[in-house]
Parts: sequence; C-alpha cells; structure tokens
Amino acid sequence: MSDAIVDRYSGLARLAMDGGTPLDGEEEGCFGAAAYTGGDAVPEAALRASLGCGNPLAVADLRPGETVLDLGSGGGLDVLLSARRVGPAGTAYGLDASADMLALARANAEQAGAANVRFLHGRIEDVPLPDASVDVVISNCVINLSADKPRVFAEILRVLRPGGRLGISDVIADEGLDTARRAAAEQRVGCARGTLTAGEYRRLLDEVGFAEARVTVTGDAGDGLRTAIVQAVSGPRRCGCRRPRR
Repeated sequence: MSDAIVDRYSGLARLAMDGGTPLDGEEEGCFGAAAYTGGDAVPEAALRASLGCGNPLAVADLRPGETVLDLGSGGGLDVLLSARRVGPAGTAYGLDASADMLALARANAEQAGAANVRFLHGRIEDVPLPDASVDVVISNCVINLSADKPRVFAEILRVLRPGGRLGISDVIADEGLDTARRAAAEQRVGCARGTLTAGEYRRLLDEVGFAEARVTVTGDAGDGLRTAIVQAVSGPRRCGCRRPRR
C-alpha cells in the first residue's frame, strides 16, 4: 500500500478525532457505515470513521474463542464488533498502516471497554503475525488499495490456520470493463486501485492456495464497479512459505 494512500487515510482519521465525519461523499473514503444496521452499539467515533463498502462480519461466522484479524482496521469498528463475537476467550486483531488510524481505534476500544483487542502497525502486504496464528481474516474495502494483491493473499494464507476462513468486503469490476472506464470509476469511488474482477479474484486466491473461493455481488457502485463479499477457506500448506515472524 502506497505512502500516499496511508497519508490520505491518516488525514481522515485526524478529521474523525477532531469530531468531523469523513463520510460525506464517496470521494471521502468509499461508502461508510451504511451496511451496519441495528444491533451492536459501538462508539460513535468508530461508526463515524467507518470507510468500508460492506459488512464482512455478516459472513465471517465468528465463534467464541476464535482469533480474528481485520486487515486495514481503520477506526476499529469491525475489530470491536468482532471482539464481542469471539468473546473474552478470543482475540480480535486490527492491522493498519496509519498511526493516526491506530490512535483513533485504540481510543475507541478504550471507550468501549474492549479488553480482547490488539491493534498492530503494519501493511497488509507484510502482516506482523506468526504463521497459522489466526482463525478468520476479515477486511472492508482495503485489499483493493494494494498494488500487490497476490502478496496480500499469500500473507492472509500464511497467517491463517489450516481450515481458516477469509471473509471480506471489497469493490470489484465488471468483466470486460475497459482500462479507461475502470480508472475513471475508481477515481470517482475513491477507494479502489487496480480493481479485480470476480474471476480475477477467484483465480488469484486459487493460485495462492485457497479453496472454495467465491465472490458474491452485494451492490452496484456505478460505472462498472460492484460491491462484493469474497469468501474462501485456507487449504493445505504449500512448500515455500515465508519464515515465521517473532
């Protein structure tokens, strides 16, 4: 993920910390918290700073005692909701490349009294967790921001335990959408770089070693872009895995 993208989201975090709402228009960070309806009460600042394009928790099927990792955790909304689902015996990690977003997320976690959350500074292409240490990986409109998506998928597979689950919200492109139209749509939406089609998503996940990869369209983002849920299961380990982290 580029420094320019990190700087942009750091600015949005500072706006949220100052009481602003970085949700007034798609150019301010995708689609916001519209996918979260009713149910869980969370700190207002976490909801206000949600910059996602869906609700990955709707398909993550989190269970008590599990360990979950949110890639690009932003203000911490999905981490806090995950922490409630996995309960005191579980752990919810949030990873973000922006120190400002992490400060906002930690403040929101403190306000919520969440004791089973951990926020990590790092990039989604290089996750600072050991191999096979996570049961579920979620993400909300972040993977599309990476210029090296195969590496992101390889890192997800590395940290997942065998049989672990991937459940993310993201933006995808229609099949056959020409390069110029795709670039224009991405600029309008403001949360996509090098958007994958559903077929490309499934192919990359399969090549890395995931099983049961499927992409379900959830909405129309306009101009040939869609919002979607992407799900897959961690398959058997392949040779050549990266060395474990400390």
